[in-house]
Amino acid sequence: MKALRMLAVLAVVVVATLAPTRTARSEPGGLHLNLTPFGGYWDWGKEIKFDKHAFYGGRVGLGFGRYLGVEGYYSWLKTKANDPLFTLPGGTPGAGREMELRGYGGDLTLNLLPSIAFDPYVLGGWHEEKITSKTDVPSKIQDWENGLEFGGGIKLGLGSKIALRGEIRDKLWKLPPSSSSINNLSYTGGLQLTLGGSAHGGDADKDGVPDKNDRCPNTPKGALVDASGCPIDSDGDGVPDGLDQCPDTPKGAIVDARGCTSDADSDGVPDGIDQCPGTPAGTIVDAKGCPLDSDGDGVPDGVDKCPNTPAGAKVDATGCPVDSDNDGVPDGIDQCPNTPPGTKVDARGCSVDSDGDGVPDDKDLCPNTLPNVKVDADGCPIELNEKETELLDKGRITTREIHFETAKWDILPESRPVLDDIGKILIQWPKLKIEIGGHTDARGSDAYNLNLSQKRAQAVLDYLLANFPQINRDQYTAKGYGERKPVASNKKVEGMAKNRRVEFKVLNTEELTKERERRRLLKKGE
Repeated sequence: MKALRMLAVLAVVVVATLAPTRTARSEPGGLHLNLTPFGGYWDWGKEIKFDKHAFYGGRVGLGFGRYLGVEGYYSWLKTKANDPLFTLPGGTPGAGREMELRGYGGDLTLNLLPSIAFDPYVLGGWHEEKITSKTDVPSKIQDWENGLEFGGGIKLGLGSKIALRGEIRDKLWKLPPSSSSINNLSYTGGLQLTLGGSAHGGDADKDGVPDKNDRCPNTPKGALVDASGCPIDSDGDGVPDGLDQCPDTPKGAIVDARGCTSDADSDGVPDGIDQCPGTPAGTIVDAKGCPLDSDGDGVPDGVDKCPNTPAGAKVDATGCPVDSDNDGVPDGIDQCPNTPPGTKVDARGCSVDSDGDGVPDDKDLCPNTLPNVKVDADGCPIELNEKETELLDKGRITTREIHFETAKWDILPESRPVLDDIGKILIQWPKLKIEIGGHTDARGSDAYNLNLSQKRAQAVLDYLLANFPQINRDQYTAKGYGERKPVASNKKVEGMAKNRRVEFKVLNTEELTKERERRRLLKKGE
């Protein structure tokens, strides 16, 4: 209970300290006298066995300005004891016996926010209560209890010299034989009347600077002033700080009575600074209020839907590049303006020749021709080597020069040049679908040979994919045939050597038919 009472006193002080600011003042300035009639009630400590009754009194205080003051008070209370065993040093009241308490004391008071209407304050001092019985039967009781007191409250200013007061005080008593303090809370409300002092504290314009020092005595209410009492205007816009709702106005800007800028064309640059006052809505402007054109295409930013147009490109009304031949290179930059649809072009807008054979990609039927190879008008090699001829005539390339580690599928280093030659041939025919077939001799079981040949065929495909990115994975498969498709007898060493091979077989042979026909027509000059 003691802790709760202490907390109640502290809560009033804290809440009061956080009270909202009002324009009126609750405490006058200068030397003044405060008279406060009040009423309230006691909340006795649990050791004190008196009934709770209302009490009354008055305070006389002397204020030394707005913040600090001293105060004395007198109060009167009539109550009854409610416990026959309750004993005071001056006697035992007995249950139901009327008692009279006359209290008096003095305190030092501190106003926390005296310049506003809602002023929290704290106090501390000394008190004494004289306790006497109303009758002398069975014996007269007379006792004095005194000690320290502290508390806090709120003053609510109603005018220049009048305020409502509400407060809590904790009056400490000690009853022998205990040495512990007893907390008795008193709650009071009263009306403070002030005599003397100054309603404005010698500050007619209430700017915080005494009139005798104020060089600008008619400062508008709410304006911040310097030490001489003159308004501060940090941004130089003619509206004092404290009244200026836009305190960082740029120099030269036109402002309204609130100190805020006007912007007739709503471009974000205040009138008075804006050198291009009629900017169209939505246009992005520079610090002077003039339209920005970051990419220099003649269409202002904000309106420009394509703000990063390359220099030299022709644009439409929205600022987006025009591309008449739809090759991805804007008109104005395109050096080949009539490129056929679908043609891959370079940065100039001209057809790309990826393999450098002199035939543009859009016409090149063999787009991966090797360097320094003579090609025909379609971009395909004129002269074919042995393996290329085999591929074209037989629909496959067969090699027995790809070797693996014994009983494994690791490709031996000396076989890589062979695979590289075949890879260079295959990339020249991007439309072909190829099956890589692995074949073994008859040594070992059929299942073993089938599994080994599959892994070796896959190893060949993996090598080609890793070293020839031009190859389309979807057009290549790997398959192991084991010993099931011999081309010679497995009874002799020579036959087994012929059966150990890798074949690159064309699956869509109609593409080869087209190529043979194309070459025949070229040869005839058709």
